[in-house]
Amino acid sequence: MLAWNGSDVAEPVFILQGFPGLDHVHSWLSVPFFLAYLVAFTGNVTVLSVVWTEPSLHQPMYYFLSVLALTDLGMSVSTLPTMLTVLWSGAREIHASACYAQLFFIHTFTFLESSVLLAMAFDRFVAICRPLRYPAILTSAVIGKIGTACLLRSVGVVLPTPLLLRRYHYCRINALSHAFCLHQDVLRLSCSSARVSSVYGLCVVIATLGVDALFILISYALILSAVLSTTSREERLKALNTCVSHICVVLIFFVPVIGVSMVHRFGKQLSPVVHILMADIYLLLPPVLNPVVYSVRTKQIRLGILRKFRINRSF
Repeated sequence: MLAWNGSDVAEPVFILQGFPGLDHVHSWLSVPFFLAYLVAFTGNVTVLSVVWTEPSLHQPMYYFLSVLALTDLGMSVSTLPTMLTVLWSGAREIHASACYAQLFFIHTFTFLESSVLLAMAFDRFVAICRPLRYPAILTSAVIGKIGTACLLRSVGVVLPTPLLLRRYHYCRINALSHAFCLHQDVLRLSCSSARVSSVYGLCVVIATLGVDALFILISYALILSAVLSTTSREERLKALNTCVSHICVVLIFFVPVIGVSMVHRFGKQLSPVVHILMADIYLLLPPVLNPVVYSVRTKQIRLGILRKFRINRSF
């Protein structure tokens, strides 16, 4: 494989990875992955459609839910082309430019999802701890500014990574570990000094996922304190019930992230298939389960879906 500095030598080609040792059943493995993508696409589009068409759902909580659904759609679309191409046709080559574009979108949507979950935690905090000021604090203009800030932060912290990767030389067999491009996976193939990019990537993870997780925990500590100070047991249960869906999606997002990190750090002796499955779960689980959680747990969304499909039942 030729080295490349972005100007005088041919662009390198990276080799995507399916499931090592299971190449003969890739076509069968593609079925559950295709169904997962189908569920993710259908579920998130349905949530977006219901929130858009139901006037009663034009509230801050559901606006943030719409942004979360858009983020999940973006995450699914970012990984879908190469994942199914590898499993269906066995075509594994991807040019560097396409690889950098894919990892940019994957990581941008990952950090955006974390930011949106933090914004949703803030929404729940204001709704429970400052209920009388809720309409004044979370106006449409404020929600728009929060959404823009989340997007700009996610794009801003990820943008330097493909620019740095493009400057490196790749002179080994450029075989990746997954059926899609991730920053650390591409970075390990560089035969240039990649310390700057590696340190930058670590700092970005701490400053985004780490900080967001910390503030979400603080938000729920304050929410729990406010709820426990309520004298009525019925009011406490009602307040906590409004947070259940959000707590579920927070766990669905952060538990796989922690799992991937732990496997990467302490599971080097594990089969490559385990590492691949963990990465697939980390990228596929939130888009698949988030709309399911909100459809099942949130009465307004559930009723909106039933009305949309003209299903008349009592819930």
